[in-house]
Amino acid sequence: MTTTANRVERRLVLVVGAVVFVDTMFYAAIAPLLPGLAKELHLSKLSAGALTASYAAGTLVGALPGGVLSAKVGPKKTVFVGLALLAVSTLAFGFLNNAALLDIARFAEGLGGACSWAGGLAWIVAEAPVSRRGALIGGALGAAIVGALFGPVIGTLAAAIGRGAAFSTVVVLTLGLIFEAARQPSPESVTQQGLGHLRGAIRSRGVIVGMWLVALPSVASGCLNVLGPLRLHDFGATAAAIGGVYLLAAGLEAVISPAVGSLSDRRGRLLPLRFGLAGTTAVLLCFTLPSGVVAMGAVVIAIASSLGAFWAPAMALLSDAADTFGLDQGLAAGLMNLAWAAGQIVGGVGGGAIAKAAGDGLPMTLTAALCAATLVALPWRSLNAFARAQ
Repeated sequence: MTTTANRVERRLVLVVGAVVFVDTMFYAAIAPLLPGLAKELHLSKLSAGALTASYAAGTLVGALPGGVLSAKVGPKKTVFVGLALLAVSTLAFGFLNNAALLDIARFAEGLGGACSWAGGLAWIVAEAPVSRRGALIGGALGAAIVGALFGPVIGTLAAAIGRGAAFSTVVVLTLGLIFEAARQPSPESVTQQGLGHLRGAIRSRGVIVGMWLVALPSVASGCLNVLGPLRLHDFGATAAAIGGVYLLAAGLEAVISPAVGSLSDRRGRLLPLRFGLAGTTAVLLCFTLPSGVVAMGAVVIAIASSLGAFWAPAMALLSDAADTFGLDQGLAAGLMNLAWAAGQIVGGVGGGAIAKAAGDGLPMTLTAALCAATLVALPWRSLNAFARAQ
């Protein structure tokens, strides 16, 4: 029986992992394309930040509706909606050459991502025991990070052969994923909960802390995704070199995330989060120190790696809190999307605006200060039942 259950778990994580892999792959493809698009479309750092953050804006708008959709029609159908939106919007991004239209295409990608993640995470949590939640979420996140790893490769390829040719593959990939997801058993997790059920949940300490610990690394990631490629380009890095840096960064993060998720199942959610906060604070303060491509690339990789300690335990913490409150896991996943998207927008748009006005150092220093303050405020003992796997 246990072997059969483990087999089902592995198959589910593979399917959901493949869905978020494709989603993050096309999300992350923007990094090596950004300098070329900025030059071609005459984008300022603020406009480049807006283009990068348009995906997150779509996720922000779609976060709670995606969670409600998962609660009412089920995780599987919600994943189908997300994949369909991803296919159409990414294909459009491949052929459009207007800044405003590209922003809209990225926004639609974010809407699709909100549905894919809400459905996928709710699907995993519905089928997984609490004692394995962090590891399974970490496994799906690892697949997503590998997608982010391949994203710069796709972006580099798009810079060489054209966005249209490179991004057209998304239609084939999403159709294949829809077919494979349809073969999996549907989880029995339809609850008919709606937005009204969130009112009490968002006053819960565990939910608030979980959302903040998802949002904070997202702020850092948003800053890094805008300022990292542009700073590397300023030092003379080519699109291929920028893609290589982000490839290595995502590779390390993909290894770290599942391991950290498993650690959080055994030792509690807060332990890896404390290490992540300390490490991220230190490396963010080093962002403006390098004066060449190699050193700058090393700092970008170090920041991305330190962020890998956040995602799985923070999401598992939020999922644990939802269980305690009786909140549907689709809605909990919607809150995760909401927190992630808000952080990306603050980091991408806000970080780009601050960097334009006062230089790259200030947004990174402010983000480091938030990490340090959170580390100090985070309790050293277990955060009630929410901080430790049951």
